[in-house]
Amino acid sequence: MNAFVKCFSALVAALAIGAASASVFANAEPGLWEISKAGSPAVKLCVPNLAVLAQYEHRNARCSRSIIRDDGAQATVHYSCAGGDFGQSDVTLVTPRSLTIRTQGISAGAPFKYTLIARRAGNCQSH
Repeated sequence: MNAFVKCFSALVAALAIGAASASVFANAEPGLWEISKAGSPAVKLCVPNLAVLAQYEHRNARCSRSIIRDDGAQATVHYSCAGGDFGQSDVTLVTPRSLTIRTQGISAGAPFKYTLIARRAGNCQSH
């Protein structure tokens, strides 16, 4: 019986570790994020769903996202938007409050490619 309890405890611990590392977006904290891109001023955004950061170029557009890969530390997301715009982003979880996003695609008929640094700045303001 003691061996059963040890085995069961090990299984529960393994499942908890697996669940904790299941998704970059689940491991990062929603809230107010400061997004920096080289050559541009930082932008603060209230981000309740962190997957939206993967489509930062098209953050105000209606897009469908497909998560191609997500191992809890890195994710690759492909998205398509109305009008033929699309992109693909590699999101790296640095800490639960810091992400690096490498993104590229087509926006308004022109190619884009850049890297973003995203840092959680606090909670979103309630209105």
